[in-house]
Amino acid sequence: MTAAVQKSFSNREEERGKLYLVATPIGNLDDMTFRAINTLKSCSIIAAEDTRQTRKLLTHFDITPEMLFSYHEHNKAASGPELIRYIIEGKNLALVSDAGLPAISDPGSDLVKLALEADISVIPIPGANAALSALIASGLDTERFTFAGFPPREKKDLEKLLQSFQVSHGTILFYESPHRIVKTLTVLKETLGSRKVVLARELTKLHEEWVRGTVEQCLAKLEENPPIGEYCLVVEGKNEAEEEQERQAWWQDLSLESHVAHYESEGLTRKDAMKRTATDRSISKRDVYNALL
Repeated sequence: MTAAVQKSFSNREEERGKLYLVATPIGNLDDMTFRAINTLKSCSIIAAEDTRQTRKLLTHFDITPEMLFSYHEHNKAASGPELIRYIIEGKNLALVSDAGLPAISDPGSDLVKLALEADISVIPIPGANAALSALIASGLDTERFTFAGFPPREKKDLEKLLQSFQVSHGTILFYESPHRIVKTLTVLKETLGSRKVVLARELTKLHEEWVRGTVEQCLAKLEENPPIGEYCLVVEGKNEAEEEQERQAWWQDLSLESHVAHYESEGLTRKDAMKRTATDRSISKRDVYNALL
């Protein structure tokens, strides 16, 4: 590659725009950050899930982009490549969702993939997020957690998803609609048992509401006060002590020989079966070996 061609290629790279993922308030407009406002003001194009909703936000902060572009689940296949073309041509683009962080449970993640495939810089502009806000005020474990988005609509699919969390120690986070929250909690109780849960709605707004308790208690409260608005559902993970008790229960009545034989029947070698037995019983492998001599 000649120096002239290298310089031309370098210039084209420098002329490319960037993709900014800009967090917007989840209810309280005061949660909009200075950096988010300045980023939106500096971008030529703003891509929004609902342009009507975003236009209200832009008007409030006196932001007037060259173009407000519609980008959502139903037009992403056509709109995504077009937005990437604008960025390649040198325009900075800000992606926003209706509320919170874009690219979480929305088609923004597809645009991010397209941008990275095109070697475009993707820059997150942090801010409000409903799931994490619900988590930190839930009173449940925050050391380890899983965000599962919106649960499946079909009961069998929901049961399958929840079954995958039966032995999970981490807290589980969901988004759910007011029309489905009771059904989801009912299936959750049937699948995972009486876990502690927290329901958060209208976060950061004037009528912010929290419902805490067991699944049964929360269902009773929803029966007294019919659900309104979108919910963040925070579910307690499996208790480690309970899991350990369940894990050990199956072999409690077995002799040492029968315990080892069980693992051998599953295909383990005698040596590995003895090692596994020792782990179950919290004793040394040598003790198992000596006992079976």
